[in-house]
Amino acid sequence: MELIILIILIAFIFELMDSLAGMGFGTALAPLLLLFGYSPLQVVPTLLISEALTGAIDAFFDHEFQNVRFSFHPINDATKLSILIASFGCLAIGISIFLGYYALRFPDFLIKMYVAILVLFMGIFALVRIAIKNLNRNKRNVRLIIIFSTVAGFNKGIGGGGYGPVIMMGQLLSGIYEKSATAIVSLAESIVSFMGIITFMFISSIGVEIDFILLPSIFTGGFIASILAPYLTRVLPNKIWRYFIPVYAIGIGTYLILQLFCF
Repeated sequence: MELIILIILIAFIFELMDSLAGMGFGTALAPLLLLFGYSPLQVVPTLLISEALTGAIDAFFDHEFQNVRFSFHPINDATKLSILIASFGCLAIGISIFLGYYALRFPDFLIKMYVAILVLFMGIFALVRIAIKNLNRNKRNVRLIIIFSTVAGFNKGIGGGGYGPVIMMGQLLSGIYEKSATAIVSLAESIVSFMGIITFMFISSIGVEIDFILLPSIFTGGFIASILAPYLTRVLPNKIWRYFIPVYAIGIGTYLILQLFCF
């Protein structure tokens, strides 16, 4: 029972960070759950289901609190950008899940190592993101966004994280306003995660055993945070999360690598 409560609390904190800073939920939570002893097939599908739902909630309330405006009639720039990012992410996540968990069946050690290295580099990239936040914001580089979207989708499928930091970096390098960028990440990540769920359902139907033991705890913490975070995004500065998340990511990634090789 104590572990369940701890996981709910951790999921709440990291989803809050994710919504405030555009990263932190899957990137920070996946390696921690692996350290707790859960397998990738327990962690990754659960995170995708949770983020498909909480990301949609985040995006809805970000729209309501005017952190961003999504419009389909007529379709506006924020909506077009979300669809562009999600489209390439969906393609990448489908391929990575099918290859990693069915066709090639990467061993757990390899997936954990990938997650550890990914999280370590995401922490470094996040620190770089702070350094480049004042770059020129006048011109959007669509090709750069496509590249970052594809890499992010692949990361999401293999390890359940590494999506938000990559997409945020791509958007900021391409001149997207930061608070709008976090909302766009939420909507795109929700769509990409849903595609990941469909892919896991497909490989489950052809013989891959998936365990959803973590789902109630992860979703409970993430759901509560997804309701509160958009309001906090509007009224609170997010500098603390910008620094805490990369430092945490570097620390947890380093520890996971040491655990895999030294313990």
